[in-house]
Amino acid sequence: MFVKETGSGVPLVLLHGFCGSHRYWDEVVPILAQRYRVITPDLRGHGDSAASDGAYAMEMLAEDTVQLLDSLGVAKTFLFGHSLGGYATLAFAERYAQRLIGFGLVHSTSYPDTEEAKANRDKAADAIGKDGIEPFVNGLIPKLFAPEHRSEQNASVKKALEIGYGTSPQGAIGCALGMRDRPDRTTVLETTEVPVLLLAGEEDEVIPADRRFPASGATITPVTLSNVGHMGMMEHPKAFAEAIVSFVQGTGN
Repeated sequence: MFVKETGSGVPLVLLHGFCGSHRYWDEVVPILAQRYRVITPDLRGHGDSAASDGAYAMEMLAEDTVQLLDSLGVAKTFLFGHSLGGYATLAFAERYAQRLIGFGLVHSTSYPDTEEAKANRDKAADAIGKDGIEPFVNGLIPKLFAPEHRSEQNASVKKALEIGYGTSPQGAIGCALGMRDRPDRTTVLETTEVPVLLLAGEEDEVIPADRRFPASGATITPVTLSNVGHMGMMEHPKAFAEAIVSFVQGTGN
């Protein structure tokens, strides 16, 4: 599992989204690393991490993450997951609560796919298997940004496209099928004893408003970023990083 890390202090692990890589976090890492040890892996089949056959269950990605923590000597961490990374974060929180200081879902949800979404995962897997990763990424990436940020001349869109092209087709198919089959993990949010950040984009067209804040309570901090779609770390990195710093500081770290 490829990983980059920088900074020192309390560890923050950032898990990227579907067809992403550690490079999704390039703009926020320098801000976070002023205070914390920031760890940014490439998930299985993404970036510079190797792919494997079959569906990638979210539990599998959680296992990859705990093995990474063990290899780095990290006993407890904050874990923040973007989209797909959020689904893996919830699987991690369900299995390894004792390894978490706190966690966050970034442009993600605890709800399972709708039936329509499941059918779209199958279509995506079929299309990637037939036509390769590039046409799929071309159709996916612009929709992740708020409408005003979707211009082909937008440097962040260009970068996200480039990152997406580097995804293994095998890895993209594996994650599409794994996301399709993930269960409802809202009870993880409702029962956890550690602090949780739910960070949403006001203009996110991937995670609709009624799915962004599936639970509330004393442990949960909901935050909405204005003028942001599904890619807050690239659309407004300063506000995004400040939301994470504020949350972590609020836990006493």
